[in-house]
Amino acid sequence: MSTWLPVAPCTPDGCARHAGAVRAPLPAALLLLTGCTLVLLGVACVPLVRLLGADRRERLVRRWARAVPRAFGVRVTVRRHAPEPAAGGELVVANHISWLDIPLIASVLPGRMLAKREIRHWPLLGPLAALGGTLFIDRDRLRALPAAVRTVTAALRSGSRVVVFPEGSTWCGRGGGAFRPAVFQAAIDAGATVRPVRIAYRATRPTATAAAADATGQAAGAVAFVGDDPLAASLWRVVRAAGLTARVDVLAPVPVPGEDGRRALARRARAAVLGPEDPLRPRQTAVASDRANRPAASVHHWASRMPAAASSSRTSS
Repeated sequence: MSTWLPVAPCTPDGCARHAGAVRAPLPAALLLLTGCTLVLLGVACVPLVRLLGADRRERLVRRWARAVPRAFGVRVTVRRHAPEPAAGGELVVANHISWLDIPLIASVLPGRMLAKREIRHWPLLGPLAALGGTLFIDRDRLRALPAAVRTVTAALRSGSRVVVFPEGSTWCGRGGGAFRPAVFQAAIDAGATVRPVRIAYRATRPTATAAAADATGQAAGAVAFVGDDPLAASLWRVVRAAGLTARVDVLAPVPVPGEDGRRALARRARAAVLGPEDPLRPRQTAVASDRANRPAASVHHWASRMPAAASSSRTSS
């Protein structure tokens, strides 16, 4: 693990806990089977979907991505606070909590994801990731950062939508990290729109109705995919937790500054998604493992581009 990469203080034992209602093992197993089947079906369909036109392909991506969280037993609500831009490159930046973040964003703003370059050479998964439009970057070397920025800039200039998690690490949802500024330089260089997206998960209290979930729910620790949490454990925790709701807020674009630079832009985007960063909070330290170095988690970065596929936490520079 590179010492300069960001990490979060969240751990599975301390953060990934569910305090609400629990499903029985059999219904949970059926949800797990349904969700995984939907994911694997998407992997198989990628080559065929790539043959479709852009509009039809995007519609299929959205439908698949909308179905995945529901297949795992998670209700979804989406609120748009501004219309989508008509054309041009767009940098979508969001907070990162779970592997569920990937299909949630793809259901409203499907785009090209960032992934570490090693994935490109994996058997089967590498070619499929390339077909899905993934942008491969070398994220373990600081010297490679300018090249990564140029890669994102080129994609934005071509009119693509690029989706990144600037925190560089998953957090449990009760807090968040600073937005790393490097990727925002790409938006400035390309003259692209910066679109913030806020993701939040809630667990309905046992006495609450589904309609009142947003008002009475608490932060859903069951979905947190943090630290060295195994993917299988995270999947099982999600399907066992009843009453989970995911809320996606598509926020108004953040103005790209002319002189302030990428750091000011990153702070504005972070404030829109999570609120201003507390300057008195201690800097995050390396107490969580770098999930991007684990293949099982990284698959989700390219899967979000597919109409029916399976998050890596740390893709941002």
